[in-house]
Amino acid sequence: MAPVQAITGMVAGTQLVCPSTPMGRFLNRSSPGRVHPEFKEDDRMRMDKRVQGSARERKELARRLKCEDPGLEVVHPEAAGIDVGNEAHYVAVRRDRDSEPVRRFECFTADLYRMADWLRDCGVKTVAMQSTGVYWIPLYDVLEEFGFEVFLVNARHTKNLPGRKSDVQESQWLLKLHTYGLLNNSFQPPSDIRVLRTYWRQRAEHGVGMATCIQRMQKALTQMNLQLANVISDVSGRTGQAIVRAILGGERDPEKLAELADCRIRATKEEIAKSLQGNWRLELLFVLQQQVEMYDIYQRRIAECDQKLQQHLTTFANSSIPVTQESLSRATKNKSKQKNVPQFSLTEELLRITGVDMTRIDGINAMTAQTLISEIGLDMSRWKTEAHFASWLGLCPDNRISGHKVLSRGTRRVVHRAATALRAAASTLFKSPS
Repeated sequence: MAPVQAITGMVAGTQLVCPSTPMGRFLNRSSPGRVHPEFKEDDRMRMDKRVQGSARERKELARRLKCEDPGLEVVHPEAAGIDVGNEAHYVAVRRDRDSEPVRRFECFTADLYRMADWLRDCGVKTVAMQSTGVYWIPLYDVLEEFGFEVFLVNARHTKNLPGRKSDVQESQWLLKLHTYGLLNNSFQPPSDIRVLRTYWRQRAEHGVGMATCIQRMQKALTQMNLQLANVISDVSGRTGQAIVRAILGGERDPEKLAELADCRIRATKEEIAKSLQGNWRLELLFVLQQQVEMYDIYQRRIAECDQKLQQHLTTFANSSIPVTQESLSRATKNKSKQKNVPQFSLTEELLRITGVDMTRIDGINAMTAQTLISEIGLDMSRWKTEAHFASWLGLCPDNRISGHKVLSRGTRRVVHRAATALRAAASTLFKSPS
């Protein structure tokens, strides 16, 4: 009787047009406690069942509508989802596209092309997949070659709900999220920028290895009590390398070793000779020799990377912004000598490609500008505003606010080479007088 009382309370005081009907007689009673003479008991029972039945039907209809139509619009009707793996990829399309909507493909190149042909036959135009390790890179290149719109999504954005532990369910879940437009595409530069990025990252890895060799040289010298690092600033410089290589050549006289010092060294010959008095342990000399050989190998590898880098930069078209002779002379002017810079004029090449001299920005040198271009590219229209770009780099505040109170302050933890380069450029200006 509760539904009947609720309906009666909502429409109390309303006069129906036809009071002779059971509903009209029921709603037009003189008082809640009196029964209208024309309203019989069997009419009351039929009315109760009708009202209760309609309420149950409405409730069931509302539940069914929520299940069938969650209120999401189909954004990508011609979508597919791919669960990327090391040995195989699971691909899911909509059920109306193929009788077998989920298929398994091996990671071999022939299977990747067969996958792309099947997606094209199914009428798929956009594909969503997770950035899992480096397994997605060959698949991404093949799909991009076939003209598909590839959404490379962050795995964190698809792991918010429990379940979906199998590869088949994971591919179907990606398909569903991508169909309703719930996935954000990660930034991926064009193919020519990716080639440039590969060369530059490889060069940077060799630079890290070369720095490791220098540290191990200093360690070996210190263990032999050769305090060369206390009298010269850099063992990898001209004086340091000349002395180290002379030691490996068999020279043990501190006076003769001190004569190899450059005239610009502030320490006197006596101080240098005093620092080179130590014990000449054979095992440490062996370690020192291997580190010097590795150092030379890294230098040759960096020179090879510079050749490939220069060849690839020549393939870039000139910027639409005209480069004046004044800006060219200003860019090629040697502002400050840097270590491990490319053997060609990197600043001039960047000026030709971008049309602007990025080194005029305080803290930005040619190496930093090259890192930014190789990681970001030349098209800045991928970000709506400067705020979006700063947020993507993780350089803007990420305050956690709840109940109008700031719970925590800081920035998002983003591991990005471009952000690291910008932070390093900003740190160089910390003690700048300007």
